[in-house]
Amino acid sequence: MIRLPQLHPTRPGLFPMPESALDEPNGLLAWGGDLSPERLLAAYGQGVFPWFNEDEPILWWSPDPRCAFRTDGVHISRSLRKMIDRSGWRLTADTSFGRVMRACAAPRNGQPGTWIGADMIAAYEELHRLGHAHSVEVWDRGSLVGGIYGVAVGRLFCGESMFSARTGGSKVALAGLCRLLNGWGFPLLDAQVTNPHLLSMGAVELPRKEFVAQARRLSAMPGVVGSWLRYPVSLP
Repeated sequence: MIRLPQLHPTRPGLFPMPESALDEPNGLLAWGGDLSPERLLAAYGQGVFPWFNEDEPILWWSPDPRCAFRTDGVHISRSLRKMIDRSGWRLTADTSFGRVMRACAAPRNGQPGTWIGADMIAAYEELHRLGHAHSVEVWDRGSLVGGIYGVAVGRLFCGESMFSARTGGSKVALAGLCRLLNGWGFPLLDAQVTNPHLLSMGAVELPRKEFVAQARRLSAMPGVVGSWLRYPVSLP
């Protein structure tokens, strides 16, 4: 039987040490608590994130290894570069956060459901209102063709999900976001769990101990809080 710590209901910054997470399933650390802004920001700053289905309690994770991008290390293939050059696409930040979240939550081929439920959407829209959660959008004229969203804590950006409505849309959003972050001195974008798609774009795997140390250091640094609407985002 799996025995997990339950988070304290009134101490949002208190989490178990990440190294106490389970090996199987990889990184499962704790359950319970809530999705308040205070708890979410505290979690990300300690290398922890929520991930659960709507019929489950809130589950908190810190896997080992951790998938991340160096913000100067996103790989753009030659074919994608050619597509971008002729696409006429443009990028924006924070113009359509809710639309990006809901597009990420939409059913996908081979996936029967989504972990981005109503409670998650409400929680991250509140973080967005407070200036901590952000999105990058990819537009083809007036159509939203790709996007990514996540949470900025100090100078760490924690990516949550991305989507494509056109081939390459999510890759362009990720690369544009990383370019923006790199210019602000954000060295890492947390991608949470490794998959072949992320590795093909230049993601690296970091030992949990190393990632958590970097998360704590970067999250304590001054970041860019507030709306990112006024900041231009360039195509990669």
